[in-house]
Amino acid sequence: MMFQGKAIKVSMDDTNIATVTLDLEGESVNKFNGLALKELSEVVAMLKTTDDLQGVIFASAKNVFVVGADITEFTAWFKLEDEDLADKLREAHHIFKEISNLCCPTVAAINGIALGGGFELCLACDYRVMADSAKVGLPETQLGIYPGWGGTVRLPRLIGADNACEWICGGAQKRSEEALKDGAVDAVVPVEKVQESARHLIQQVQDGKLSYRSRRDILRAPMQFSPIEKMMVFESVRGVVGAKAGKHYPAPMAAIKTMEKGISQDMEKAAETEIKGFVKLAKSTVAKSLVTLFLSDQVIKKTAGKYAKDATPVKQAAVLGAGIMGGGVAYQSASKGTPIIMKDIRPEALELGLSEANKLFNGQIERGRLTADKALKAMNGITPALSYGEFGHVDLVVEAVVENVKVKKAVLAETEQYIADTTILASNTSTISITELAKDLKRPENFCGMHFFNPVHRMPLVEVIRGAKTSDAAIAKTVSYAQAMGKTPIVVNDCPGFLVNRVLFPYFAGFSLMMKEGADFQQVDKTMEKFGWPMGPAYLLDVVGIDTAYHADRVMADGYPDRMKHEGVNAVDRLYELERFGQKNGKGFYMYEPDRKGKPKKLFDPEINALLASTVDAKTELSDDDIIARMMIPLCIETARCLEENIVSSAAEADMGLIYGIGFPPYLGGALHYLDQMGLQAFCQLADNYSHLGTLYEPTARMREMATNNETYYGE
Repeated sequence: MMFQGKAIKVSMDDTNIATVTLDLEGESVNKFNGLALKELSEVVAMLKTTDDLQGVIFASAKNVFVVGADITEFTAWFKLEDEDLADKLREAHHIFKEISNLCCPTVAAINGIALGGGFELCLACDYRVMADSAKVGLPETQLGIYPGWGGTVRLPRLIGADNACEWICGGAQKRSEEALKDGAVDAVVPVEKVQESARHLIQQVQDGKLSYRSRRDILRAPMQFSPIEKMMVFESVRGVVGAKAGKHYPAPMAAIKTMEKGISQDMEKAAETEIKGFVKLAKSTVAKSLVTLFLSDQVIKKTAGKYAKDATPVKQAAVLGAGIMGGGVAYQSASKGTPIIMKDIRPEALELGLSEANKLFNGQIERGRLTADKALKAMNGITPALSYGEFGHVDLVVEAVVENVKVKKAVLAETEQYIADTTILASNTSTISITELAKDLKRPENFCGMHFFNPVHRMPLVEVIRGAKTSDAAIAKTVSYAQAMGKTPIVVNDCPGFLVNRVLFPYFAGFSLMMKEGADFQQVDKTMEKFGWPMGPAYLLDVVGIDTAYHADRVMADGYPDRMKHEGVNAVDRLYELERFGQKNGKGFYMYEPDRKGKPKKLFDPEINALLASTVDAKTELSDDDIIARMMIPLCIETARCLEENIVSSAAEADMGLIYGIGFPPYLGGALHYLDQMGLQAFCQLADNYSHLGTLYEPTARMREMATNNETYYGE
């Protein structure tokens, strides 16, 4: 063994080929932390002075190559002064430059995921061999930054400027076939052949069939573009990326600017261009927000892992109710390998549920994500049932019947008679108290909430709700099942609306108050979409369903009458009276017609203003800033209340719940992070400007105390 460290080992074989094996001690994956970078620097310095070195293979002892930089450690870099941060980046650049200058051919043996800095190490090598099951990529733009260890310099030279812009700006993980097609890797082989193939490439260099030196010369030189060619490539990319990224996410456009400049420079100057742009992005509020979200995501996954670690897996599930939601739950469970019984009292409902699942499986086949055989096997994991015949063997039952407390209680009590004493019952309710639903159950300790979001196959969040008598074992099993379904579970305590809807309905209440004052809902929608929401409140209400929102609003008003009860008939009440239920029946705030793909297309209904006229008290002109404040203040205050009342146990879980559950703008980092960025003092002053609107706009006593003491939710 030439080198034995805590992150890296180096061995030399009898043909003088060195293998640098990445194996970070005490971790399940390799990542570049300070220790790993220090050892890599020592290893490269040692290899530079090794006599008669014939080749170097960079490999991994784990089932991933390197997942990237250790974000928990490198966030400290972002707090450095600009020049100090630039020096840190230069140190990493120097290591990779020394690898690219070694006196022999170098090959990256990519056996698993190689992302960010891990893939930048691969790019510093002369050749790359990739396992057919591996993925590579530069996902830094998803954190509000761009590659900072040579990725914007080397990738365009390797795969072309247009491809590099797509890779870096999109931030996607690329499968082996795409990486090979674009020229990012030189060979794709089965995982067990990766190191053997790497040795073969070195042998080809030794046999004179490949020249690593001429490859280096080409990749080090500035790229040759005429001004017109350069303009055509980058203007085209800028248009596509700019439209997709939007004004709130500057990193993709900054990456394009850096690559556009860097391709005409030599490697040294291009590296400095990259470093300068990286430093600017790293200091932005967007990067801070997106990095915080990344870390929060790690927190909630870790928390869920702790809940689930002692749970026995769900081997057989069941869902009650075969509507769109029940069909979605059945599809999600079966597609991830947990067989599920789908029960309903009506054969036509079962047909609808099966049809919904089948449609989703066909979509996966069309996109090339599933073979027909695998889809058929997964579809066979859904068993339709009109009775409780097989329920004695079920580990967990999801109740997904109509959102009505009496109906749910009756169905749950009936189901309890047919299941084992250890089976967990979970209600997919969006607002109804779990403690209330458990009142007539014989085993309330085995009951909890499991709130999926629609559409189930797309929305990543599941709220797991603990009632007054819910046991830890029931929570553990439900969290474990949610994870097995590929979902991100967040455990919350019981209250009307739980976390997500409890926070969403004050947001809707702010909208309703503006509508009462004669606001133009289209202006409100456009303003909030410009602010970063995926859809404005009127459009969102149509998607949720006006009838669903109407009933949920009643639950919320009963639960929080001081701030959620309203006098008279508001816009949602009126639409409900008119049976304009939104997308589901083609008319709500907007009207909907199927587009060419059969999806509902939103159109303005010229009748709508006259239909809502009776709900308007006065006509008020509102600025965009007014609209944003009046929508965001109630949502932020209610999020703070949820944390104060221990409905949710951390700021990270609260913010990720809103990001995953209602599409809160990610560039803001979540409601509580948004408050931290704004400063609670400034927020309370802003809220006080709207105090005439009622309790909805009144910060809590704790928020005011935190404002006085300059406290933050994330403790930074």
